[in-house]
Amino acid sequence: MNEEMILKALHKVKDPEIDSISIVDLGMVETIKEEENRLIIELLPTFMGCPALDIISENVKKQIISLHLYHHIDIQFIHTPPWTSNRITERGREQLKSFGIAPPPAQLSESGDWEVSCPYCGSQYTAIENLFGPTACRSILYCKSCKNPFEAMKPISTLM
Repeated sequence: MNEEMILKALHKVKDPEIDSISIVDLGMVETIKEEENRLIIELLPTFMGCPALDIISENVKKQIISLHLYHHIDIQFIHTPPWTSNRITERGREQLKSFGIAPPPAQLSESGDWEVSCPYCGSQYTAIENLFGPTACRSILYCKSCKNPFEAMKPISTLM
């Protein structure tokens, strides 16, 4: 198995709604294994009921098929371990910012508060406008410094 080639191909599979970040940098790729002449890729959905899973699965298959290494590809969505926002890579956090989405904090404050920095100016002088954003994993916030509305990925942890 050429895991390096497979990972390179998976970096080309972008989140269908945030085309600046790959499923690898989102931390969705859990395992890649070969069994009986087929490739099995286990992915962690970012949240239950995500409507983009079929699109992600098809895009993964297309990228792996383009390698001409495997004829049988099995994409499985698993829920153990659960995906958390801590799985997002540093590169992924930067990609979210470049798209105008504040990445989740690496950890919550001691009080359990969610402190969000504006992806445009970096200010923490922000306010939640709506806990419910365009998807279940994002909220809408407003920066009181640069006056821009923006989205933020919700912190998702197994401790919450």
